[in-house]
Parts: sequence; C-alpha cells; structure tokens
Amino acid sequence: MNIITEADAPDLAPSRAVLRHFPGNEMPEPRTAGYLQMEDGVAVRHAMFRTPRRPNRGTVILLQGRNESIEKYGETINDLLGRAFDVAAFDWRGQGGSTRYWRDARRGHVDDYDQYLSDFDRIFTQAILPELRAPFFILAHSTGGLVALLGAPSFGNRIRRMVLSAPFFGLTEEGPGETTLRITTNLLCHLGLARLYMGGGPAGQAALDLATNKLTTDPVRFARNRQIQDPANRLGLGGSTAGWLRASLEAILRVHDPDHMARIHIPTLIVAAGGDRVVSTAVTEDFARRIRSGARLVIAGARHELLQEADLYREQFLAAFDAFVPGSEL
Repeated sequence: MNIITEADAPDLAPSRAVLRHFPGNEMPEPRTAGYLQMEDGVAVRHAMFRTPRRPNRGTVILLQGRNESIEKYGETINDLLGRAFDVAAFDWRGQGGSTRYWRDARRGHVDDYDQYLSDFDRIFTQAILPELRAPFFILAHSTGGLVALLGAPSFGNRIRRMVLSAPFFGLTEEGPGETTLRITTNLLCHLGLARLYMGGGPAGQAALDLATNKLTTDPVRFARNRQIQDPANRLGLGGSTAGWLRASLEAILRVHDPDHMARIHIPTLIVAAGGDRVVSTAVTEDFARRIRSGARLVIAGARHELLQEADLYREQFLAAFDAFVPGSEL
C-alpha cells in the first residue's frame, strides 16, 4: 500500500489551520486540535472540546460515518457542549483532514476495519484521556456505528454507553445484494483494483442536489454540508471504492456473528431512520432486538443522516440521546 503522508500531500499538511471554518457553520474553539501519528505513519486529525457548563457530565466521543469530517459536526458539538459534555472528534484515516491513501485523495480507503479500531485506541489513550473527563460515551453515525459495535467487546470499562445513529449493518434493497457485492469486491481487489469507484465517481455527494440526495430533507443543513464537501475544500470523498466496500462487508459479517453479538455488554441505543435509503432499517431493527444490551428506536420518515436532518427528526434523536446518556452513575 502506497500511503501518502502529510509531507507528500501539502494540501493536508498540519501547517494549515487544523479546523476549517465555513459561513453558517460555527465551530466552537477546541481545547486542543492536531494530528496524531499512527504506528503505520498515518496522521489522524483530531480535536478536543471542553464544556464551560458545570457540573461536567463526562465526554462524548463522536465516531463519524464514511465521507464525514469534524467540520460537519459543528452544530452537534455545540449541542453536546451545551448539555455539559466534553466532546472528542476525529477523522477516520482516509477521509476528512486525516491522511489519504491514494494520490487521488477523493478515493477513500481502509484495508480492514481493525485499522479503524487501532486508530480509535490510540486516539483514546493518547489524545482523549489526557484532555477530557470520564465517564466516556460514544455517539456514532453509520460507519462509525459499525466500528463501535465491532470494537465493543474490547472496550471493557472504558465506554459507559453508546448511541448509534443509522448504523451501517446492512444495505438497502435498492442496489445489488450483499452476496453479489462481496463476490464482486473480492474479485476486484484480487485483481489489484481496490481503488476502483463502485458508484458515485469522484464527485460523490458534492454532485447531488436536495431533490436527489438520500441523506437529509433539510435544505439548510444540506447546503452547509455540500459546501464542506466541495472538492476545493479537500475534506470530502467521491463514491465508495471496491477496497473500502469489501472491508465494510467483512466487518458487517463479523458484527453479525452470534458469538460476537453475545460479547457486546455496553448498553447501546440503536436509532434507525424510518426513511433510510442508504442502510437497511429492517436489518438495524433486527440486530437491536438480538443483542442483550440493546435498545432500539425508529424515527419515522427521517432519512439516513439523523443529526443532519430537519428539526422535526433531529430533535427526536437528541431527546432519545438525552434520555439514554446520563452523566451520573447508572
């Protein structure tokens, strides 16, 4: 794998401002922000935020979905700080402001989801623990939800509770089936075509308009996120690649293994979007029913990105979060 380091990619260099600022998307001032180098040389961008509210209720760790960045969560970070939580945010390797794998930086990639888990562990021990306060909670969206449940058996006593927004547990029936995709992506990767776009091309979400997007019904938040995704800002990705999709399908298999599910003991609220056309709401509900520590909620009519949705849906999600994530002893 030819990893492009920060020195090789000047437009991702730490000498630039760590966080980007966009009109209409107010980012709070982080306590610390920077880049943490992983063991394989990848630099992961992170930011730690301290709430001014007292008493402090602990720390919420944000785990992004695919093709997201810290900037996309400015509104949510402000919401959490206002609820007296500290907040930790970072960009997964291969996206946002973290190191990209290919010289065409629009092609997001990961070899295996264990790399995501390794990065999370290093960020937790070296960036979060020194700066922010326990107890620790996870708020994860889509791909981040898949990572969270993949790592849940190994999190031990570090994470008190988790809230997962439209987790990536299975694809909808609008596209090819998972078996077909698994065979196809395995073949493409075997042929050395892991970087091949599987859909969406290099433009990805930046080419969509409000009428054709599957992520949100909210015009203001859609416009804000589309601005962040503009290729000129060097934060967004194109469509998913064969390599990333293969790694994701393998992670989905692992999470659904009954032995793995039996080892998930962290209390977890799984919130599905009733109008989701990206991940399968039925699969999400079924998974939540089958884990002994799980609770579930479906927000009728909402699209995939619950935290980027219209207030009608977003406020339901935040109310569920408020009811499930106390900062006191459980």
